[in-house]
Amino acid sequence: MKRYLLLVSLLVPSFLSSASNLLKHEQVKNERSCFSWIFSDYSSWRNQMKNKYEKSTKTEEAVNKKLAWFDSMFTQEKYDLYKSSLDCSTFEYEVDSHMVKGYVIKPKGADKKLPVLIYNRGGNGNFGGVVFGSMMHNLFPIAKEGFVIVGSQYRGTHTKSDTLDEFGGKDVRDVTALLDLIPAISGADSNRLGMYGASRGGMQTHLALKHSNNIRAIATIAGNTDLAKGLIYRPEMEKVYEKRIPNYLENKQQELDKRSVLKWADKLSPNVPILLLHGTADKRVSVKHSEDFASELVRYNIPHKLVLYPNDSHGLIKNKEAANNEIVSWFHKHL
Repeated sequence: MKRYLLLVSLLVPSFLSSASNLLKHEQVKNERSCFSWIFSDYSSWRNQMKNKYEKSTKTEEAVNKKLAWFDSMFTQEKYDLYKSSLDCSTFEYEVDSHMVKGYVIKPKGADKKLPVLIYNRGGNGNFGGVVFGSMMHNLFPIAKEGFVIVGSQYRGTHTKSDTLDEFGGKDVRDVTALLDLIPAISGADSNRLGMYGASRGGMQTHLALKHSNNIRAIATIAGNTDLAKGLIYRPEMEKVYEKRIPNYLENKQQELDKRSVLKWADKLSPNVPILLLHGTADKRVSVKHSEDFASELVRYNIPHKLVLYPNDSHGLIKNKEAANNEIVSWFHKHL
């Protein structure tokens, strides 16, 4: 948990940045390079994090411990590799009269159009927003293998108020609206679309798929497939549901079922294969979510692959490279 909170606090690369030109569309505003501001070089980013740690901790030992974690997660070698091989922009786009923040990542200098992956983040509100550190840890390694990645922060995220997120309500339109922008991304093959999500992003993926016939394959990482049953495994999530989901107290079961793919697995397309990745020691979203869902997919003859990582946690920290390889192989095969 501490590592996750540190990761999502590695600053938002969406302001005071130089202009970029990856996405030319009239609905796109304020497009800016991810590799600018303090992220323009590794040293400035690391120094900024050091200053942040010094302000938030009382001892030099604590600062050094956090810096050691940062250095193990984000090496200069990786930073330099990704900066030299990837283009990355943040941008804003309008959905339902809200300006929503998004991002696009793509390999540099590709001599042909590349398949596109829509990534759906986890968390809720500002918690779990995709910042530079999480891009580098979770998305850059996938994009480098020959994919254009585009994603939404969901409405309200990284603004003064994050109350707009309905946790699988109207915010799903922020995901599907990206489909209209993909043809405007330089080098993106809008005929080869995949989608994947982590944690809450798994739910977003299944909900978004209801409104699109263009997605060829999907993947979920530690996805919640039955929100009501999930409260048995993790009762504290009810506070999130009460805060985020409209009319939750009045229509609890109905609202949870609407967001639970396990309840409508029989409606899933047999033409969209599903990859399920999950750690067996996940304390945030029980592995039972993926196991039970896989059983339903067998029942309804939905093509899928279930990969479990023994004794790994919610973020698949112990098996990150192996999980990335599964995702890359899955989408190269199906897109």
